[in-house]
Parts: sequence; structure tokens; C-alpha cells
Amino acid sequence: MSQKKLIIIAGALLAFVIILGLVVIMKGSGTTSQAVNLQFWGVFDDQNAFQAAVSAYHAINPKVQITYKLFSFNDYEPSLINAFASGQGPDIWLMHNTWLPKHLRKIVPLPQKDAQFSLADFQQQFAAVAESDLTNNGQIYALPIYLDTLALFYSKDILNAAGVATPPRTWEEFNQAVTQIAQIDQNNNINRAGAAIGTAKNINRSTDILSLLLLQSGVPIFDRQSNRASLSNYTNGKDLAEIALTYYTDFSSPAKRVYTWNDAQHYSIDAFREGTVAMMFNYSHQIKTLRQQAPRLNFSIASVPQLNAQNPINYANYWAPTVSKASANALEAWKFLVFLSSRAGVATYLNATQNPTARRDLIDEQKNDGIELAVFLGQTLTAKSWWQVDNIALEQVLADMIDDVNFSRRDARSALKAAEDKINLLTQRR
Repeated sequence: MSQKKLIIIAGALLAFVIILGLVVIMKGSGTTSQAVNLQFWGVFDDQNAFQAAVSAYHAINPKVQITYKLFSFNDYEPSLINAFASGQGPDIWLMHNTWLPKHLRKIVPLPQKDAQFSLADFQQQFAAVAESDLTNNGQIYALPIYLDTLALFYSKDILNAAGVATPPRTWEEFNQAVTQIAQIDQNNNINRAGAAIGTAKNINRSTDILSLLLLQSGVPIFDRQSNRASLSNYTNGKDLAEIALTYYTDFSSPAKRVYTWNDAQHYSIDAFREGTVAMMFNYSHQIKTLRQQAPRLNFSIASVPQLNAQNPINYANYWAPTVSKASANALEAWKFLVFLSSRAGVATYLNATQNPTARRDLIDEQKNDGIELAVFLGQTLTAKSWWQVDNIALEQVLADMIDDVNFSRRDARSALKAAEDKINLLTQRR
């Protein structure tokens, strides 16, 4: 980040602290008269990501102490569940954007009047997908501090060697690029893959890619009003879900022109790093990992291909802090999160993590920080997701659906119906 940008962020944060401090002095509200220690649990982001915002908030509210604890991804959700069951959970914790249906009862919604932050404020400040993910029945259950989206990672060297001048912008262009890049011998062995797409187990976030295709096709996947899956429904006389699933799995079928991937390929991220696949779909956090693990890899990032360029749809994936229903200091916890997610409060977090912002008023500013981040920021306002009663279980349902088609256990239509039945059964059990 440029020195000028750092000065702007620091100045904005200082101004916010001064103004809020003056409000506290003049009105005598906004601080607590008793000492409060808020426990904050998170995943992926270390303490340094939040330290500047925590220090700034403590300067305004000297009796509020915030202690952050980092967990590994595998340990995080089980630790939360066990802690809440024993009555010893944190006040604040990071929630995945798909977790609200699963953990709704563990959260106390933001008291909009006391915290001085309304649903209208939420809608005005954050990307639309955050409202569908983090609110329910007019109540706010989490406040986003960033928002990531699925993008297209591509090898410049492989595309150049294959004569593909620009990364594909539509799925038709994607098909053409895949067939132009792929190198497949007479025995259908893949010597060079055009893209990591078509299977389940050896593709990172394979079910997110399929979800993206379903949403772009106009399939709602899950209808919150009827509380049922919508995978087998026809739309305007077309089985759009079947079309999307068939399109996805065709890339792993030797009988199809777009054949470019199979279950024998290395895991998608490894294959991309090794240079045996030209394109993969992933999120912004993979940039740093790839730069560290493969510093000589000549890659770049483009927006995901669209089915309808006039109505772009992207796929969201992010974590947002929320407040435990068991917290004895829920109002103080929410006041901190209102500060943390504010324009000034979140600036240092974004600077430390290089995550794409969820705030509408920071998108254009953050785009100036680099071309790679600009790709993700350009997709923020058109990002979508879907209501998942249990994200881990549903990820397996979608992966099984892909495998059912690829291993000829079911045709696409019956695989969709089987997946729909499983989703509805999971919903009934909730």
C-alpha cells in the first residue's frame, strides 16, 4: 500500500477517534462505567489484523478490554460448539457467511436502538449479499468486515503458449479457451488441463463453482419462504439446474469436446502451482499463498465468466463477527462491532489482511491498491450466496451429486432430485 494511502487511512481513523471521543464527553453516553473484558474468537486472521482497531476502541472506551484468540480452521467450529454447550463461549466470534441458519440460536441480534445502528444503515453501507446472509426477519446477526468472491486464476504463460490472448469473460469463451489449451493424448490421458472444473474431490471449492453456475442460471437452490430446496423445479419450461449440472460435469467426460479434467489430476491448487492446469477458480486469500509457495509462477486473476454479461452474478465467501447470546456484555460487544465495521474502524483491518472490503464506500478507494484486489472488489456488489441449513453437510450433498453423474450412478435429473430430497431432510431435522 502506498504511503499516501496509509496517511489517508491513519488520518481518517484519527479523525473518527477524536469525533467519537468528543461525542462521549459531551453526551456522557457510549462508554461503560464498569470494566468489561470481551473475549473475541476467530479463525484465519491473527491478532495483528485487529490490534489497531482494538487499540483505537480502547482509547475511546478505556474500561473495555478485548482479548482475541485464534483457532485453526479444523478446531474452530467444534471449539465454539463445545464452549457454548458448557456456558463458556466467547462474547464475539467470527461466523462464516453460511452459518446463520445453523447457529441462529447461539446469537443475540444487534439491538438497533441501543447500538445506534439500524437495518437501514446496514443496507446503505454494505453489499447486498451481506443482508441476505447476515440478517433474518429484520434483525442483524453479524456485521461484515470484508467480502470475498470467487475469481478466475490463470497462468499467463500457458494462455500465451496456447494463443489465448485474454482470459475468458463468458462461459462460451471459457469453453473455447479450455479446448484450445488442453493437451489430451489418444488414450484420453490429460497432459495439460485447460481448467480445474468438472469433478468434486480434487477441486478446491468445487461445490462453490457449481453453486455459482446454478445461481447464474437462475436456480435459487433453496427457497427461504417455503423452506425447501429448489433444484428440481422448472423455470420458464426449462430445467435450468440440470443444464448447469450437466455443463459442470461435461468437463470431466472424455466423450465431450470440453473434456479437460478427471479424478486422476492433482488437487486443483497443487496442479495450478505445478503448471499442469491453466485456470482454476478461487478466492483472494490464495494470492498470498501462491506467491509464497511458487514465487516464479506467472499468474494473474480475472473476473469469473458470466452467463449473462448484462446481469453478472458472482459467488460470495467471507467471515463476519457476531455476538453470543450467552454473553454477559452483549451490548458492549455490539458497540465494538459497529465501530470495527465502520469506515474508519475497518480500515486498519483491511490494510493488515488485504481482504476485499464489504463496505460500498470503500470499494473504489481499495481498487487503487492493486489490480489483483480490484478484480474481487469489482464483483462485490453482484455477489450472491444461498441459505444453507448446514454448510458442511450440504457441501457433501453437492459433491455426491457431482460424483453420481460422473460415475454414472444417476443421470443429472435424478441426481438433482436425490440432492433436493437430502437437503429437505436436513432442513426438516433443524
